[in-house]
Amino acid sequence: MRLRVMKSRVQALLRVRTLSKSLISRRPAFRRGASVGAGAENTRPASVSPLQALGWKPFFQQQLSLEDLSEYQPVKVMAVHRSQIEVVGETGDEAVQVHGPLFEDLAERPTVGDWLLLDRETRRPVRRLDRSSLFKRMAPGAKQAQLIAANVDNVLIVSSCNHDFNLSRVERYLALVKEAGCRACLVLTKADLDQDHDRYREALKGHSDLPVVLVNALDTESVAPLREYCRSGETLALLGSSGVGKSTLLNSLAGIELAATGGIREDDSKGRHTTRHRAFYAIPDGGLLLDSPGMRELGLADVSEGLAATFADISALADSCRFADCAHELEPGCAVQAAIESGVMDERRLRNWRKLEREVARNSKTLAQARADDRALGQFYRSVQSQSRVHKNRRD
Repeated sequence: MRLRVMKSRVQALLRVRTLSKSLISRRPAFRRGASVGAGAENTRPASVSPLQALGWKPFFQQQLSLEDLSEYQPVKVMAVHRSQIEVVGETGDEAVQVHGPLFEDLAERPTVGDWLLLDRETRRPVRRLDRSSLFKRMAPGAKQAQLIAANVDNVLIVSSCNHDFNLSRVERYLALVKEAGCRACLVLTKADLDQDHDRYREALKGHSDLPVVLVNALDTESVAPLREYCRSGETLALLGSSGVGKSTLLNSLAGIELAATGGIREDDSKGRHTTRHRAFYAIPDGGLLLDSPGMRELGLADVSEGLAATFADISALADSCRFADCAHELEPGCAVQAAIESGVMDERRLRNWRKLEREVARNSKTLAQARADDRALGQFYRSVQSQSRVHKNRRD
């Protein structure tokens, strides 16, 4: 009997070693609609396994032991609903109920793009793997951060060549992307409706490290340069306001209509929410693309490093100010004000930096207080439970 058990364990470990070396799973390719799955399955290179096509990388593999792989199955969160989440892994797509310790903390609960470990027998999530990147925002009036997506590789910040173009909003998105450590590209849609492209490039001269692509989102050839951001095994996210053409861009990159599209108001170029929830789409000959609803409010919190990277030129100039505590207002010898007077830097940029600095400090303080309150409440619950057990033991 003991020999049979040992033989069974050895066979299981051999199967795990094979999986850990090749990362090959036998499940069908990810499908959100039969035509998408079929296209992705036929065009995916033979050397790329289904898990790798979903974005599985050594960063996640290194977090697992052989025992983990024998007992648990890695799956990726594709969509989040109130009572369940949609995941996909080596056995295909399935729904997982939202309950258990993994979902109790709103700030840490799984979000779109997360990798989870499911118990192979019970199909319950037991662990969330560490994230390679995370996007979150502070909603107006909220005391908790709202998670947007995790484990994103590249981001297209989408605006358009009309009233929607707002450089301060672009800098807000850029701070979020830089904090996450993702590669960013600014996409200006509706370029065919405005021939004065130089004014947009002139406005963006302070962001020489930010790639800018002007496109007609309806033209598949026009969006071809963007395909390098959604190669097989990579995850691409679209961020931007409603009506800028994110869903249209998605359809052109995919070559087929995957998402509904809508028009905009002529007077202010504002659009309606045609995308109702964040969802992943498989791009034939490419990776996964995350389309998200337009966000009217994108509050920033815990993005100090991303903000500093976005406004690195102001920090560099501040080092040359006469006074170390220069507020860059009326102080003599202020290098920042000198750059504004000489036309090297726009005063709008300084105002936006100050605004975002105050916002990040305020929201980060709110989050820190919320976390402290949660810890205090947890300690109170544990104390009550401990006292209850003591009283029960005394009665017994």
